[in-house]
Amino acid sequence: MTDSKTAIITGASRGIGAEIAKRLAKDGIEVIVNYASNATAADEVVAAITGDGGKAVAVQADISTTAGVKALFDTAEATYGKADILINNGGILQLSPLKDFNDETFEREVAVNFGGAFRGMREAANRLADGGSIVNFSTSVVGLKLPSYGVYAATKAAVETMTHIAAKELASHNITVNAVAPGPVATELFLTGKSEELIARLTGMIPAGRLGEPDDIADVVAFLVSDAARYVTGQVLRVNGGMV
Repeated sequence: MTDSKTAIITGASRGIGAEIAKRLAKDGIEVIVNYASNATAADEVVAAITGDGGKAVAVQADISTTAGVKALFDTAEATYGKADILINNGGILQLSPLKDFNDETFEREVAVNFGGAFRGMREAANRLADGGSIVNFSTSVVGLKLPSYGVYAATKAAVETMTHIAAKELASHNITVNAVAPGPVATELFLTGKSEELIARLTGMIPAGRLGEPDDIADVVAFLVSDAARYVTGQVLRVNGGMV
């Protein structure tokens, strides 16, 4: 056991989650790298962290289940001690007009995106160290309200609402609860299935003139879990280059 902070990061094997894991590890934070199915990718993230002198372990867990979320906290406590930070980053995205959205896909997206964040916050409310931090992930599409993003944006709007309420409920434990709502970020999740024309059109909507990069988001998360953000809670930060 050590005196340093421990962070649980869901969906940390790729994209934004992987970048957050690497960034927090550079700040001396011990990291639980959660993944759903891609053990190879998770192991690569752990190897990059440990190769840089950091501490990390990969843990497979389905965040849409209570057992899966409990396993993440159990591993954190057994490996490093009481968890201090929870990053609810894990999520899935299926683009479709509402008229074509089937029940199975709807239930899965709600279970992972909203249910995963809910179960994470619930477990953290009971097990996170006093003075800790929770960072949930939303999306700037909540503000943009783009066609075909209906279910995804709705799950994230629910996460934002719960963020505001959890911040009030956990304030007595000095636990901050915030959300980050990225705009388009150059990750596999965003790029897959989109035409070059669509990507160019979305990029053109960003005043900053470019897609976000994973480290743009990781920097904001690193701030929110640091002592510099100890008086920031119940907020949603839209990190999108001015898009909305």
